[in-house]
Amino acid sequence: MDELCYRDGEEYEWKETARWLKFEEDVEDGGDRWSKPYVATLSLHSLFELRSCILNGTVMLDMRASTLDEIADMVLDNMIASGQLDDSIRDNVREALLKRHHHQNEKRLTSRIPLVRSFADIGKKHSDPHLLERNGILASPQSAPGNLDNSKSGETKGNGSGGSRENSTVDFSKESASWHCSCGTLGVGLKRPAVDMNFMRKIPTGAEASNVLVGEVDFLERPIIAFVRLAPAVLLSGLTEVPVPTRFLFLLLGPAGKAPQYHEIGRSIATLMTDEIFHDVAYKAKDRNDLLSGIDEFLDQVTVLPPGEWDPSIRIEPPKSVPSQEKRKIPVFPNGSAPMSAEPPKEAAHHAGPELQRTGRLFGGLILDIKRKAPFFLSDFKDALSLQCLASILFLYCACMSPVITFGGLLGEATEGRISAIESLFGASLTGIAYSLFAGQPLTILGSTGPVLVFEKILFKFCRDYHLSYLSLRTSIGLWTSFLCIVLVATDASSLVCYITRFTEEAFAALICIIFIYEALEKLFHLGEIYAFNMHNNLDELTSYTCVCAEPSDPSNETIELWKRKNVTAESIVWGNLTVSECKTFHGMFVGSACGPHGPYVPDVLFWCVVLFFTTFFLSSFLKQFKTKRYFPTKVRSTISDFAVFLTIVIMVAIDYLVGIPSPKLHVPEKFEPTDPSRGWIISPLGDNPWWTLLIAAIPALLCTILIFMDQQITAVIINRKEHKLKKGAGYHLDLLMVGVMLGVCSIMGLPWFVAATVLSISHVNSLKVESECSAPGEQPKFLGIREQRVTGLMIFILMGLSVFMTSALKFIPMPVLYGVFLYMGVSSLKGIQFFDRIKLFGMPAKHQPDLIYLRYVPLWKVHVFTVVQLTCLILLWVIKASAAAVVFPMMVLALVFVRKLMDLCFTKRELSWLDDLMPESKKKKEDDKKKKEKEEAERMLQDDGDTVHLPFERGSLLQIPVKTLKYSVWY
Repeated sequence: MDELCYRDGEEYEWKETARWLKFEEDVEDGGDRWSKPYVATLSLHSLFELRSCILNGTVMLDMRASTLDEIADMVLDNMIASGQLDDSIRDNVREALLKRHHHQNEKRLTSRIPLVRSFADIGKKHSDPHLLERNGILASPQSAPGNLDNSKSGETKGNGSGGSRENSTVDFSKESASWHCSCGTLGVGLKRPAVDMNFMRKIPTGAEASNVLVGEVDFLERPIIAFVRLAPAVLLSGLTEVPVPTRFLFLLLGPAGKAPQYHEIGRSIATLMTDEIFHDVAYKAKDRNDLLSGIDEFLDQVTVLPPGEWDPSIRIEPPKSVPSQEKRKIPVFPNGSAPMSAEPPKEAAHHAGPELQRTGRLFGGLILDIKRKAPFFLSDFKDALSLQCLASILFLYCACMSPVITFGGLLGEATEGRISAIESLFGASLTGIAYSLFAGQPLTILGSTGPVLVFEKILFKFCRDYHLSYLSLRTSIGLWTSFLCIVLVATDASSLVCYITRFTEEAFAALICIIFIYEALEKLFHLGEIYAFNMHNNLDELTSYTCVCAEPSDPSNETIELWKRKNVTAESIVWGNLTVSECKTFHGMFVGSACGPHGPYVPDVLFWCVVLFFTTFFLSSFLKQFKTKRYFPTKVRSTISDFAVFLTIVIMVAIDYLVGIPSPKLHVPEKFEPTDPSRGWIISPLGDNPWWTLLIAAIPALLCTILIFMDQQITAVIINRKEHKLKKGAGYHLDLLMVGVMLGVCSIMGLPWFVAATVLSISHVNSLKVESECSAPGEQPKFLGIREQRVTGLMIFILMGLSVFMTSALKFIPMPVLYGVFLYMGVSSLKGIQFFDRIKLFGMPAKHQPDLIYLRYVPLWKVHVFTVVQLTCLILLWVIKASAAAVVFPMMVLALVFVRKLMDLCFTKRELSWLDDLMPESKKKKEDDKKKKEKEEAERMLQDDGDTVHLPFERGSLLQIPVKTLKYSVWY
C-alpha cells in the first residue's frame, strides 16, 4: 500500500506502506521493514464506506491502455464528463497520480549495507527486472480451487500518487509452476529499479497486479474514487515493487485531514481483492452492480467482534490451514433454501476406488493394473530426481538393515543355522529389487513379519520331530503358497479389500506401530542384561575386584568339538592369559567379583546406550520438524528436515566414535555364502522327504497364504488411502502377484519370505511427502501429495544387497542408535491415526476437547463405544501376536472385518460415515448409479455451460463466475 506523503519535506511521493499476497504485511514505522504476515482485520464502517465509494465513484471495466499516463487521462476524462471532478484541478490531480513511487525495498537496497546481517539474509541477491525476465524462479504450485488463464494468474498492488497506494494482489493459476515478481520505481533520478528477490519468489509466473492508490491532497474539496479493470493487463513500470502486469487499479484521493479513513478504505478493497469469491466477481463483473453484489456477499460472510471484547492492535496469526470457500458458491433459492445439505461432503458408499472393482474375467484386475501403471513407468524414474529421494534412501536403508539382520539372526537360532542373516539380506535385496521394479505400488517397503518367524519355528520343530528335511518341506509349502497367491490374483480376490475399512486399518496399523515401539524399548532393556551394571560397589575395595578367564567346569559337546577343530585341549590353553574375546571364542567362563554374565562389567556401556537411544529419537523428531522453525532460509530448513534421520545417525555415530565407549555395533555378514556349508542356493522341493509331503504341504500353505494376503493388502490399503493424494493409481493385484512370484523364488533358493512391512512403508511415504515450496507470506506450506517413484525402494534394496561389501563402514553404527530410529518410526507413524485421538477424549473434559469433525455429528458416548470396541480388538490382537498362537494372527485380523460389520447394528450409517468408512452393500452398483445421477444434477445447478457458477447476492442478481479462474490476490 502506497500513501501520498512528503519526501524530505519538499514534494509529494507515493510511499509503500502495505501489501497483500494472501495475508497483510505492513511497513513498520520504526523498524523500516515488512511486518510479519497477519490476518487483516477491518472495521465494518470502512467496508460500508468502500461500498459507497463503488456506488458513487467511477467504475471503468476493460479499459485498454498501455501506460499510467493514458490510464490517468482516461480516468480523469470520465470523472470530468460525469461531473465528479472539476476541470480546473485536472492537472493537479494528474500530477499527483504520476508522482514518483517509493518502495520499501529501495531504501534497503540503495542505502549503505549494514555491517551486521542476519545469517538468513546472507547469500540473498537482488537484480533488476530485465534479468528477472530471463531467469525464472521456480516454486511449487499453490492449491487453488480452480484454474486460471495466464493472463489472470495474479494481482499485485501498485503505487499511486497524491494519496496512498494501498493494495496490490497477485492471482495465479493452479497449474502455475513458478511465481515471477519484481518491482521498480517510476521517476527521474533513480538509476536502476530495485527488486525484492525474496518476495519475488512468492509470486507465480503469469501473475497480475491490482494496484490501490489512496491518499489526501490539499486541492480537493471532496473525494474522487475510481475502480479500473484493464484488458489486457499491462506492465506499468515502477508502479509495483515487482514487475507484474497490472489488471486492476483503485484510486481514492480526498481532501486533507482524513488520511486514516482513506487508509482503512484502501485496506478494505485490498482485503476484498484477496478474497477468493470477490476476486472472481471483479474479474467477471459486467457493470457496477456486479461489484456491489460482490461486496454485499462479502458483508454477508463477515464476522463482527464487538469493541471491548478484543484488542484491535493485536495481529492475528495466519491459520495453519485456510478453510474452503466452496460453501459460498452454493446457490441459494429465493426462499432461502439450498439444493445441498450444509453437511460436509462424505464418500457416497465406501473408500474403494476403481482398482478394487471386480472384473469377472480371469486376471482381469491384473490386466487393468498393468494398463493403469504402464504409462507411468518411465516417469517413476524421472520423478526421483530430487534431493528428497536421496534422503529417503539413506533413511530407509539404515532403518531396514537392522530388522532384516535381526530377523535373520532369530531365524538362524530357530532353524539351527539353516537360514540366517546372510540369507535374510540376500532374500530382502532380491525380493525388494524385483518388487520395486515391477509392483503396482512401489512405495510399499517389504520386510519380515513376526507371524512368519513363528510359522518357521513351528515348521522346523515339526520337521525335527518327524525326521523330515526342513528346507525341502519349506520349499514345497512356499511353492504352494506362491501358486495360491497367483490363484487369488487370477480371481480378483483383492477386490475383497474394499471390506477393510478404516476400523480395521487403524487397528492393524496401531498394533504394528506399538510393536515397533515395544520392541525398540525391549531391545534397550535387553542391553541391560548383556551389559549389566555392577551395583553397590565399595570403591575403597576397587583394587580387589578381578575378572579372569577360567576353564569351563562342565564343557558341552559343542565346546569339545570346537577345541578339536582348533587342535587344542583344555590343559594346553593358558586360560588366565586370554583376552575377553579369546575367552568367549574358546567358550571359557569368567570368574571374579568384577565379572558379569558375559564378561567383565563395563558400567558405562548401558548408560551410554540409553543416551544414544533417546538422543537419536529426540534429535530425529526435532530435525524432522525443523522445516517449521524460524531459523535459516526455507531451502536449508527443508533440506535438514528431509535428511533428519540420516543426519541424526551420522551425528550419533560420530559422537559414539569420539566418546569411545564400546557400545554394541551393527553386525553384517562379511562373506556371501550360505550360513550352513552343507546347503546350496537351490533347494529341491522333495529332497529326502517322502513324495506325499508335496501334497500335504498344501495344508499349511493355505494358512501361509492368508498370512501373506492380509499383511500385504492391509498395508497396501493404508498406503493408497486418499489422504496421501496419490496420482498414479494403485495396483493391488499386481502387488500380490509380485509378492507371490518372489515368495516362490525365495523358497527354491532357501531364503526367508518377505511381505509388505506396515511401519516401514508408512515411514517411506512420510519421507516422500511433497509440500508447496513457495507460498504466500504467512501461509503454511500445503501438502501436495507424495513423490511417487520406484527409485527409492530400488536403491534401498540394492544397497542392502551390497551391505556384505560395506562392513568396514557399517560396523561403526551403534545398535542403540538404530533402536532409537525404530522408536521414532513407530511414534511418527502413529500421527494421523484417528483411533488415538479418540482415546485421548476419555480423560478430557468437554470444554477442552478439540473441535473434531465427528464430534459435531456423533454423540460423545457413541464415539466412546466405537473406541472401546476398537481398543478391545487391538488388545486381543496384541495378546494373540505375543503368544504361541501368533501363527493365526492373520485370521484374527480378518475377524476384524466381521466385527466392523456387526457394528452396523449399533450405529447408523451417518454415524459410521464420520467415524469410519462405509462398507459396500449388496446393491452397491444401483446405489452408486443413483448417487452419481444426483451428483450430476447438482453439478448442473452449479454450472452454466460447464464453465460458470451462479453466486447469490442480496441485490437479487446472480453473477456468473468461471470456476476455472479462481485465484489468490496480492495487494500493495
